Amino acid sequence: MPVFPSVEWFQAVADVVNKDPEYRHLGTCDARVGMEVGEQVFIINFEAFEIAAITRTTLDHKEDLDFTLVLPPEQWEAMIRNIKAHGRAELDYTLNSIDLGTATEFARADDYYRRDLFYRFNQSFQHFFDASAKIETQFAEPARR
Repeated sequence: MPVFPSVEWFQAVADVVNKDPEYRHLGTCDARVGMEVGEQVFIINFEAFEIAAITRTTLDHKEDLDFTLVLPPEQWEAMIRNIKAHGRAELDYTLNSIDLGTATEFARADDYYRRDLFYRFNQSFQHFFDASAKIETQFAEPARR
């Protein structure tokens, strides 16, 4: 069972998405997206109709990303638990709702045009996270995050 957050967890979700014909119906998606979970940063490369690669980087090496989604670990966990419980994100746990409801920016980038990819391809990113309902997830202990 993959542990969140880890490359293995994001890759398990990517494997589900890459086999899902519904994902292709959303259209092409090209973006390098960072997922910041505490002090860890994971990069997801969305290329055309698939997730091409999952890697890990550091907080200091995010400059080549289109944008980074930033939440504290406990909020990421709440979102993923909600998705697992309901098969997809309920209203308060969608990426759009989180973006609108956080006091600080959820989708962050120095370049607004690159950050706009979050809005342009939002359905693809939401589909990615909703696919996490299909995998078993173990959560890292708070001290290890």
